[in-house]
Parts: sequence; C-alpha cells; structure tokens
Amino acid sequence: MKKRLLATVLAAGMVLSCVGCGGATDTASASASASESAAASVEASADAASSEESAPAASGESIDLEMWCIATESDSNRHSYEAAIADVTAAHPEINFTWEAIENQAYKTKIKAAVAADEMPDIFFTWSCAFLGDFVSAGKVYCMDEAYQGFASELPEVMLGNTTYDGKHYGVPLTMNIVGMFANMDLLAQVGYTEVPGTYEDFIACCDALKAAGIIPLGCSGKETWCVTEYLESVIEKSIGADELNDIFLGRATWNNQGVADAVDTFQKLVNDGYFDPEGIALSNDEVKANFMAGKYAFYMNGTWNCADFAANADFGSKVKVAEFPVINADKASLGMLIGGPSDTLAVAASSAHAAEAAQFTFELGKEICHYGYLDGCGLPAWTPYYDTSAINPLTQAVSEICANAKTYVLFGDTAQNADDANTYLSYVDQVYGCAIDGAGFIAGLANDIR
Repeated sequence: MKKRLLATVLAAGMVLSCVGCGGATDTASASASASESAAASVEASADAASSEESAPAASGESIDLEMWCIATESDSNRHSYEAAIADVTAAHPEINFTWEAIENQAYKTKIKAAVAADEMPDIFFTWSCAFLGDFVSAGKVYCMDEAYQGFASELPEVMLGNTTYDGKHYGVPLTMNIVGMFANMDLLAQVGYTEVPGTYEDFIACCDALKAAGIIPLGCSGKETWCVTEYLESVIEKSIGADELNDIFLGRATWNNQGVADAVDTFQKLVNDGYFDPEGIALSNDEVKANFMAGKYAFYMNGTWNCADFAANADFGSKVKVAEFPVINADKASLGMLIGGPSDTLAVAASSAHAAEAAQFTFELGKEICHYGYLDGCGLPAWTPYYDTSAINPLTQAVSEICANAKTYVLFGDTAQNADDANTYLSYVDQVYGCAIDGAGFIAGLANDIR
C-alpha cells in the first residue's frame, strides 16, 4: 500500500508540478523571457565553455570540488547532507570535497552575486524553475544530459521538468515539499478541537476561540519574507484557484486582479484581528519555529520539510498534525490545490574546471541526499526509493496522503518568478505583513513594477 501511494504521488503530483512551471520546453522562456536567438547563442557558448573547461581529470589525479548549499546547522536537511556527503566522498577518495552552508536569504544574495561575478563553486544548491532558469539563460550552468544517462533508471525524467530548459537538463532534484498547516493539537484541544479545522469558517472560529483563551493562533517570521508567502500564497490560491495564481506567477496574466486584492485583504484581516504573534515581525524563522514547538502558537504554516524536526522531538512529535489550508472561495478553489512541488535542486557551474566529474558526483550526492532526507521526513522523494520506507514518520506519511489527493501544484512564488520579479514581489509581501499597503495597493504596485 505504501509503495502504491508513493507511486501515485510521484507519477501524478510531479507531472502537475512540471506542467505548472512550464514543462520541458517552455520553462526557460517563461522564467528568463529571453528571445530564441539569444537563448541559442547563450546555449552554444555555455556548451563550448563546458567542453573546454571540464576535461576529465587524468587517471589517478586528485581533483578539488566545492559546493554551496543552505543546509545550515539549524536546517532540517542538515543530517541528510552530512550523511550523503560521508557516503559519496568515501566512494570517491580521488575527490577533495569541501562544502559551505549559508542561511536561506543570505544564500540567495550570495549565489546571485557569484553568478554575476563568475565566482561560482563547482556545485551549488538552487531552486528550480525561474531561479535556476535565470542562471541557465546566462550560460552559467553545465548541461547534465550526459551524466543523467547513468541514472535514468533511478530518477524518472518526469522529475526533471522544473530543471529542464529548451529540452536540456540542468539540475539534480532532491526531494519535494508543499506548504503544510501544522497544528499543535494540545492547544486546539483546550478550545474544543480534536481535529484540524477543515473549513475556513471553522478555522476562523478556532482562531477566535484560541485568542479568547489567551493562546496566539499563528506564528510567522516577518524577518524572513519567504515565510510570510507561505501564508499569503495559500490564502490567494484558496481564493482565486491554482491556475489563476500560476498564470500570474509565470507572466501569463497580470497582477491587476481583483481576486488577488480581495485575498490580500483576507490575509491582512488575519493580521489586523490579532491572530499573528505581534513579535513575529522581528523574529527569524528559527525563532518562530522554536516558539511553535514550545507551545506558544497553535498553528505554523511552513514547508513540510519541518516534519523531520517535529517528529524527532519526543515532547512535541505526538502533539502535532499537518493539513492543507482550507478553501476560502469554493467557486474557484478546492482542496487538493497546493503550494509547492519539486524545487530543491543541485546544479553544476559551467565554469567548473572539472564540470563532467562534478556532474557525476552531483547525481550520486543528490540520490543520497534524497535517500536520507526522505527517511528523515524532510520531504517526498524525487528519486525512486531503493530502501525500506516502513519507518517513515507519521507526519511525512500524512503529507504523502495530502499529495496523493493533489489536483494542482503552484510552485513557491519567489521560485516560480524570475529573480528581479521575485525580489519585487517579496518587497510587496513584506509591506502587506507590515500593513503598509492593502490589497489594492498590492496589485497596483505589482502590476506597475512587474507587468
């Protein structure tokens, strides 16, 4: 049964994710907005650079490979990276491998600056779709087609849709995640709830009851704006529907959308009604997450990679459940419309002196990160599991059930959009959380500044 459920998630869920992000032939144009002639020129120069700069090392020669990622000490994926690196480096004594982990927001700045300055590491973590697409269109990423052939039986090509541009593969996917609504059931029980509220009306009633009982309903980091999008994008998607939101993110529709404005006002009402921790505006995600686990908030909306940390905590693991955010407008949205999909990716710099070896190493590393990450409960696997999965924690199994019933995925907004648009988008999201603008200001500003 577990194998059949996993197969359903991989075969159905991932296809929807890839279609949502543009697919194998459209993603590059959607994310980078480059002309066909420019793309062809960049591709040719990148291929030439790759062939010149990635000559195989002589037999027995030791080579150096460097990797940057976001698996910091506090990151849920830290163990999967450490375990995978230990396994793969042990199998390759000829490679001197070093790696550096940088906090999420700082990493985005660092990797973009490195790409612009041609100072990239050999291997780098990236988000898929437009984030990686910008680097690909600039000719800075090594094509992985040749290396992929040795792993095609273990990594279904459908998993590569979000890292495929003009029919060529440029990344190694790891695990996939969605935004989950985590609930502390001990706190909900104090106001009469034995299950996570399934409708929006019930969710609001629950928040009102929690607030009346002196319990803060929601925790969210304002210091890291991507955390705010986990709430806001869920509210928008469950108000206007997945297809409409996806079209906006991919530039196929304008931000000048009244439904988006209304959804932003709905989210801002949650803020103005005092459902969010007022101190959260100045807190990091790690601090908000720690507060949730300490029982300060009843709900915490964030990526399902958190399942690992929650389940591993003996005092907290039995208290928490995960669900999807409820439907707000049933005329346009439904359950099964999810924010997320396959995004976490490893890629190789075209400038690497040993790009061919780095590509082979990256596939081996990606496979093992996926292996340990799935066992840890950090996400669902992009690679076909070759190991016993019966001990997967209940929270991750619950996420599998949610994904098995998925209808559509919309990739995280700051990943689905190109870098400049994403930065503009995040600045407006920040203003919404700080109540500096309302829904009308949000759509007007984005329609003017993006499209």
